[in-house]
Amino acid sequence: FYHMDLYGSKERFDIFPEELSSQGDRSWGDTRRESALSSEKFQHSQEAGYDLEKEVAELAKMYGIDEDREKELELLGGHLEMVESRWPPAHTQKAGSQGSVFNASKSSSPVKDQSQSIKQQGFPGKASQDEDQSKARAEDEAESHIWSREGLSSGSMSDEWNSQAVSEEEEAADVFCSTCKIPIRAFDKLFGEHKDHEVAQLPSAMESEKEEIHKNMCKLEEQIAQMENFASHLEEIFITVEENFGRQEQNFEVHYNDAVQVLAQKYEEQLEALGEEKRQKLEALYGQLVSCGEHLDTCKEMTDTTQELCLENDKADFMKVKSFNWQGLKEFLKKEVDLELSTLPDFEERVIDFSEVEQLMNSINTIPAPCAPVINPQAPSAATGTSLRVCWSLFSDDTVEYYQLCYKPVSNERHSNEQAEYTLKVKETYCTIADLLPNTQYEFWVSALNASGISPPSERAVYVTAPSPPIINPKKIRSCEHAALVCWESRDINPVDSYMVDLSKLTDEENGDNITESIVGIPNREVLIHLQPAQSYLICVRALNLGGSSERSEPVLIHTTGTYFCLNEDTAHPLLAILDDGFTIACDELETPECDLPVYDNSFTRCIGILGSLIPFPGKHYWEVEVEEDTEYRIGVAFENTPRHGYLGANNSSWCMRHIITPSRHKYEFLHSGMTPDIRITVPPRRIGILLDYENCRLSFFNADIAQHLHTFNSRFQHYVHPCFALETPGILQIHTGIALPPWTAL
Repeated sequence: FYHMDLYGSKERFDIFPEELSSQGDRSWGDTRRESALSSEKFQHSQEAGYDLEKEVAELAKMYGIDEDREKELELLGGHLEMVESRWPPAHTQKAGSQGSVFNASKSSSPVKDQSQSIKQQGFPGKASQDEDQSKARAEDEAESHIWSREGLSSGSMSDEWNSQAVSEEEEAADVFCSTCKIPIRAFDKLFGEHKDHEVAQLPSAMESEKEEIHKNMCKLEEQIAQMENFASHLEEIFITVEENFGRQEQNFEVHYNDAVQVLAQKYEEQLEALGEEKRQKLEALYGQLVSCGEHLDTCKEMTDTTQELCLENDKADFMKVKSFNWQGLKEFLKKEVDLELSTLPDFEERVIDFSEVEQLMNSINTIPAPCAPVINPQAPSAATGTSLRVCWSLFSDDTVEYYQLCYKPVSNERHSNEQAEYTLKVKETYCTIADLLPNTQYEFWVSALNASGISPPSERAVYVTAPSPPIINPKKIRSCEHAALVCWESRDINPVDSYMVDLSKLTDEENGDNITESIVGIPNREVLIHLQPAQSYLICVRALNLGGSSERSEPVLIHTTGTYFCLNEDTAHPLLAILDDGFTIACDELETPECDLPVYDNSFTRCIGILGSLIPFPGKHYWEVEVEEDTEYRIGVAFENTPRHGYLGANNSSWCMRHIITPSRHKYEFLHSGMTPDIRITVPPRRIGILLDYENCRLSFFNADIAQHLHTFNSRFQHYVHPCFALETPGILQIHTGIALPPWTAL
């Protein structure tokens, strides 16, 4: 239902019985106060000249309440009838009493009475207003007595109603409100507060919620995996920081110890040189001091002698002594006395050379050892058959002088760790390694180095070289006018991922070949290719793996002018020889048909015959056999499982034309399961044409020289067949393939 708050404040509509029934325990004082408050508000509205009816009409028009009121009353009436029909009689009576109270209260609503009095009386004077106010208060008190009694009596009934309604709602919830995200009843969607909400069936809502929960769980698992990977990466970085710190600390200690030793050595050398200079100065000064003392003593001695001589009275003695002393004094005075200092007291300025110490100090590297590099996965087409291009990255600002790349071949054997390891020094973050084995896996890891040390090795990555070029076997190629079956061999020991075939159609105008098509994703070593008739193609094969593509194989030439097949040598009888051209068979002697020559498991043992390769193409196929007139032979077609110990045409898995020579004539038989029709051929054929028509289930023989039809087998071939050939007398059979279907075969 629409909200009643649109008509006024909440306090104005607390007198409605819906709220009174749900609040049956309200006291008489609360009701009295609310009635007094309502009367006061009404008085204020009258004093202010307030037109309540007009405001209600405007609000109802604004929110569209007038239009929906009749529908809601009808729905409410139907809803009450449905509820009354579902309750027992006792409950119905209670509900009826409650409804009467509701109607009575609604009819005696003070809002309505006030609006009617306003219409009738307009705006009276102050005395009439006081009288109306006293009457309104008396009516409010009377109605309050009625509501309190009715509310107390209906309180228990209201509680029972609500509890039963709640239990019924919980039991009957059959839809899910997508707006409120709670299960509700379908009735609430039609008539309740959820009528404008979007709902869904409970099973579908539950499934969608489960899917949403599952998606969230998947996202949580992804986040958990990412956080675990990040945490493990942080642990690795933590360990790397600890290792780098230890190496750097050791590096500092070594370099600073060297610098201290050099300084101590320099100090000792300078101190020793200074002491030597001091000793030399003191020795020179001491020598000069001694010389000066000696000279001074000599002067004093001569002075004393001269004074004594002057005191001598005897003239003769005086003259004798005088002449002697005078000569010595004269010689002494001739000597020059050195009065200059032999050395200065100052010491020379010694410049201490710290260049070596500075060099040592500068050599102390404060750059930490680098972190472990991250080797990249192998890029597509980054390999050849003998080389690999390996790339890696360093997700840090560490200084790196060079990288150390290590690799070894991967082996599946138990002692794979014994494989030889190779190491390369690389300046860049990539390297191309050559001289490798084709289609071989190699394990690579890399470390970064600088002056402080070497980083931990990266995680190991496996690279694989490209395969070797395949080898196409021309003898196993089969073709017709519309298709070709190409087979090849692989030269690699390890398997490859797939193969790719390149087609080149030869044209006379260009005198060359152009690649017109490439067939990729071939899983096996053979492929059936659809071609255009009367054309020539060069076909090459390449092998592919994760490392890339191999070189092209040697090309083979295929013509689509007719049906081509070859002879299976492993089916040939030991006495049957295949000449160099590959399409001529010969037998020299038949003395020992069951000879002791080596026989393959798939070889004929009694019939001196051979099978051609399978013709696996639907449609028409034509080939010719050139025979000699005096040669007995069997030619035709046979299934793969035709008995090797029997004769061609003698079983139900082979069809052939037989030529034997009797004393009277040349006899021709057309054999299948040992039976032949009675056919006489007057002109012995020298060139026999064979037409195999899979679609029309026919095998026809012709005399190609004269375009004569000889015989036709009508048989439904359950499988593809092989051409078959046999000699019963010494002779030669020459097979011709790749012949266009002659037009006369259609006649």
